[in-house]
Amino acid sequence: MTLYEQLKEELKTAMKAHDETALNTVRGILSACTNELVATKRSPQEILCDEDIITVIKRAVKQRKDSVEQYMKGNRSDLAQVEMAEISLLEKYLPPTMGRDDIARVVKSKIEDLGGIVDKSKKGMLMGIVMNELKGVADGNDVKDVIDELLV
Repeated sequence: MTLYEQLKEELKTAMKAHDETALNTVRGILSACTNELVATKRSPQEILCDEDIITVIKRAVKQRKDSVEQYMKGNRSDLAQVEMAEISLLEKYLPPTMGRDDIARVVKSKIEDLGGIVDKSKKGMLMGIVMNELKGVADGNDVKDVIDELLV
């Protein structure tokens, strides 16, 4: 079953259960998928591949995390709770991400490949090399944090 089909099934389940949070979240993702098709000048009737849907979901999760941060700053924990519920619902469609220890191993091996001596001026180059290898498997912020720790 493709990710798109899973989302459609989740939509039906949410409708039957009268789960407004799940219903709004899944509708939003399906709408974002259609918007992605239009933005890439493809027909809205097409179906995105799983990789593109994962990209859309990651973008939505990132937006919601930013919203949670803003809501917490504004003392709106009620709205932050709604966003966190949506994040947890969306994250079940994402592949598992790599842990910081695994990221550190990859970064160390790339530093060795570059000659072992990498200073802060080469941080961007190292980040690009590591992200090419870990694209879709590791969060960019985690990779950045690990590189910052190792280059101190």
